[in-house]
Amino acid sequence: WDVHHGNGTQAAFFDDPSVLYISTHQYPFYPGTGAADDVGVGRGAGYTVNIPLEAGAGDKDYRIVFERVVLPIMEAFAPNLLLLSAGYDAHDRDPLGGMHVSTEGYTQMTGMLRALADRSCGGRMAVVTEGGYDIDSLRECLQATLEVMESPVSSWASSDAGSTERADAALRQVRRAQAPFWPAL
Repeated sequence: WDVHHGNGTQAAFFDDPSVLYISTHQYPFYPGTGAADDVGVGRGAGYTVNIPLEAGAGDKDYRIVFERVVLPIMEAFAPNLLLLSAGYDAHDRDPLGGMHVSTEGYTQMTGMLRALADRSCGGRMAVVTEGGYDIDSLRECLQATLEVMESPVSSWASSDAGSTERADAALRQVRRAQAPFWPAL
């Protein structure tokens, strides 16, 4: 996750079926890439999953797309290692982007991924810091991430989050683009 699309990471694995790349990001926004229909090419088609979220998306939006897209696709892919490029610039106090994710929202997303790593790949998960331009929220999010990574994870109950306009718009785009590859969506 990051307020920006990970265009370099996507380019590195765009044709590689051994790597599942999923990006949640503000769209449209710099660098202008990351549309839902960017799904990979050749044998890598379907292994790039872009979840473009409109400016203003917050905890509930992210929770919905995690529960309905990110986690189901990752479960089906069954990774043997999970790498998280953690950009905290979608935080609601960050001055750069237009997103509204709280420190608790980041904590929940980290917990969901940590629980998936425990189930899917023996807990093999690494976190790499990407961005964050509000020093206080960056410090809070990094501390929360470290705490989640250090402690045992109990199961994260589904939020029954309902829907939001932003999440619904992203889900429609992603489901349309990914249906040939992940029919359970």
